Parts: sequence; structure tokens; C-alpha cells
Amino acid sequence: MSDFHQNGIITTFHNFRTKNLDYIENELENFSKQRPMQLILPSLFSELSGAALPDIVNKLKKVQYLKQITIGLDNANEDDFNHAKTFFSQLPQKVRIIWHDGPNMKAVSNLLKENGLDESVPGKGRNVWYCMGYIYGLKNCEAVALHDCDILTYDRELLARLFYPIANPAYNFYFCKGYYSRIADGKMNGRVGRLLVTPLIKALKLMSKDYSPFLDFLASFRYPLSGEFSFRRRLIRDVRIPYDWGLEVGMLSEIQRNFAN
Repeated sequence: MSDFHQNGIITTFHNFRTKNLDYIENELENFSKQRPMQLILPSLFSELSGAALPDIVNKLKKVQYLKQITIGLDNANEDDFNHAKTFFSQLPQKVRIIWHDGPNMKAVSNLLKENGLDESVPGKGRNVWYCMGYIYGLKNCEAVALHDCDILTYDRELLARLFYPIANPAYNFYFCKGYYSRIADGKMNGRVGRLLVTPLIKALKLMSKDYSPFLDFLASFRYPLSGEFSFRRRLIRDVRIPYDWGLEVGMLSEIQRNFAN
């Protein structure tokens, strides 16, 4: 049976497939004139030779509404960085690579430490934290999407549907979180969400009658640990982006604190 469920706390867009990909991408091309779009790809250097990222890059070559891609590169020496520049040069979009292990970024990190901000914990949070800071300084960007570089089932429709609610000028959404089926090779995946996060949220709600509204907000997402989300650029100045671990739940906490009714 089709899933039409809406829980009243957040809006859930179900994929009813009433619009094909060409139609959505044509719409996004029109939206890009008013709301230019930017994609963030937080990546480990090892993912360049993995099974997922080369396919993701091949799919992104055909995305015409996207004008710029920012790649946050971790765990890379100078040779790795040069290889990454060659690897991503095949993309037709404007590409910027933030080399977090490079001398320039290390100098920025040291400057922050001297001023009382130690963001030296490596990981996806710090990677995205710097990428968002860079994007906030751009003038030609209004809608931003982010996804991981290890999605084996990646296709252009995932990105188009992730951007659409944020890029559409007729919609008043500031944040969108993606979700998709966690089933592959006849097995149910998403074990951390199914076996830890969801039961933990339910247990916390049972322990106290006066629990935080954040728990209801968190429980309303199909997959709160999803690494795919999009947002309006202005949101960056209003949220305290976690620069260590826990980026996915930390972002939801900030969205609920700043924007949820």
C-alpha cells in the first residue's frame, strides 16, 4: 500500500512519481536563475577509488542546473590532493576543493585555536563546517545540498528531489532532509537507526512526561541519521553547525531550535 502518512510536525514529501526526472530537472534549471544551487561533497581521499564516488561523479556530469560543487577533502597528502584535482576536473560545473590537510587550512585551524576555538577533531562535522563557512561567503548561491560520497545506489533523481523543495521559489522551506529505502541484497540496512536511535528516542520519551519537544521532532523523521539534506544559504548564519561528530543529529537540533514552530 502506498505511504501517505503525515505526522503533523514536519512535512513529508513522498515519491509518488507523478513527475519524471526530466520535468523536475527542467524546473530546477528555471529555479536556478533565481536561486543558484551549490552542492557540498564531504569526502575522504580513499573514496575516490571506491565503488560509489566515481559513479556519483559520472551522474553529476549530466546535472545542468547545478553550477558549482564544493568538495571537502580529508585524509589527503599533497599527491592525493593533486590526484583529486585531476579526478574532479571531469565535472563541467565550477569545482572548489577544500584540502583540509593542506598548509592553508592548517594555518586557518591554528589561527582559530589562537583565538579560543579548537576545531581540530577530524571527521565529517569539521569537513562540512568549513565547507559551509566557505559557501556562506559566496554571493551566487541561494540553495545548498549535501550528501555523502558512499551512496552505491546514487542517481540524479535523488539530488533533484533533495534540491526541489529548497530551490522552488513558490515554497517557503528552509531545510529538507532526504530519506530512501534501506534495503539492499535482500537485507534490511539502517541498523543504527532501527536498533539504536529509534528505540532510544522512544525510551527517553517514556522516562519523562515532560520530555523535550525535540524528541518528537527527531522521531518524526524517517531516517534522522540520513546524510542527505538541503537548505537555504541564509540558514548558515542562524545555526551552530557541529564541527565534530554528530553532524546529522546536531543539524536537526539546530533546525528545531531555530525554525520549528
